[in-house]
Amino acid sequence: MSRLLALDCSAAACSAAVAENGETRAFELLRLTRGHSEVVVPMVERVLAEAGRTAGEIDVVAATIGPGSFTGLRIGLAAARGLALAVGARTVPVTSLEALAHAAGPSDTPLLAALDSKRGDLFCQWFDARGRAVDEPAVRTAAEAVALAPGAVFRVAGDAVEAVLSAATAAGHSALVVEGCDVPDARSVAAVAAARAAAGGEGPLRPLYLKAPAVTPPAS
Repeated sequence: MSRLLALDCSAAACSAAVAENGETRAFELLRLTRGHSEVVVPMVERVLAEAGRTAGEIDVVAATIGPGSFTGLRIGLAAARGLALAVGARTVPVTSLEALAHAAGPSDTPLLAALDSKRGDLFCQWFDARGRAVDEPAVRTAAEAVALAPGAVFRVAGDAVEAVLSAATAAGHSALVVEGCDVPDARSVAAVAAARAAAGGEGPLRPLYLKAPAVTPPAS
């Protein structure tokens, strides 16, 4: 029996899930733009309690490694690595865009997973109709991302849908918004990680930033 704890703090939310043998036993998501550090550990404690498990019973810890919020990623990965080290659990990295694609599910049209970088462009990646990655996570403008669309009609998931819709209209494309799929979700992180772990895809939880953090130097 494999017991997995999944975390996500990569965007404007914090979520945690406990899954056993592919089934979600407990899940919690809180939408917030800051304060992830204050909520993530209590959230983990609550989902473990709801699932009837202790941290020591967790076999695998998974977390989103990015791309996403620089601060949120650091907080989520620190919590995940600390827990895994404390209980001797294996770790499995999952990107935030993979989690969005899993949540969007299969369809008959390709999918653009896109998160707002908050710096005028997107963290994005294309997936085929079955949810398989077509390219690598990248930083692009909405117009650049839409220009790579494999067809005139595609789906879009993530919190950057407005920018993508505008770019799609300008390019003569039709973008279909996947409802309820604006932020990565720990349940999808758990599902992707469970399949990856079963295939031997464990690995270190190293951040995938794509862009350097925006830092304003102090005035001299």
